[in-house]
Amino acid sequence: MAIILGVDPGSRITGYGIIRVSGRHTEYLDSGCIRVGERVMAERLQIIFQGLATLIAEFRPDEFAIEQVFMARNPDSALKLGQARGVAIVSAANSGLPVHEYSARQVKQAVVGKGSADKTQVQHMVQAILGLTRKPQADAADALAIALCHAHMSQSVARLAAGSRAALSSLPETAITTHGRVRGGRVR
Repeated sequence: MAIILGVDPGSRITGYGIIRVSGRHTEYLDSGCIRVGERVMAERLQIIFQGLATLIAEFRPDEFAIEQVFMARNPDSALKLGQARGVAIVSAANSGLPVHEYSARQVKQAVVGKGSADKTQVQHMVQAILGLTRKPQADAADALAIALCHAHMSQSVARLAAGSRAALSSLPETAITTHGRVRGGRVR
């Protein structure tokens, strides 16, 4: 069982979504937005940091997932987004959480099945997957989608690792080595 905090960073609105995953069951815990308004940048960053630190203390997540930065047309916007991401990551790192990053395309692919999905499609699928009675606000839906993407990726990696262990255990002893390479059934 793992609690995952997903974050959609922004210099004005930072979305967050918290889910609990146990096997194939996913449970919605909380979501929302940290709104910082028209403050100077240092105050915005402090509010984001403190808001996430409060959520981490309250929900005690095991994992932290955040959207990777994308190239914006406006360099100033990209820098501000990078700063918001930075304080979010530091908030998680200060709490000892492992940080996982996913591109917007990966998140949309994992949740909607299409890497070019729009925000309304993401909202709809998040609502459907988590069994919510109404669509979450767009930034909160994106954060929940990031958490769901991480849950999906973690489960996929765990299945692959289990399959690899099973495959390795079925190999003859001579095929398993830490220094050689296996080719044609022989170690070289």
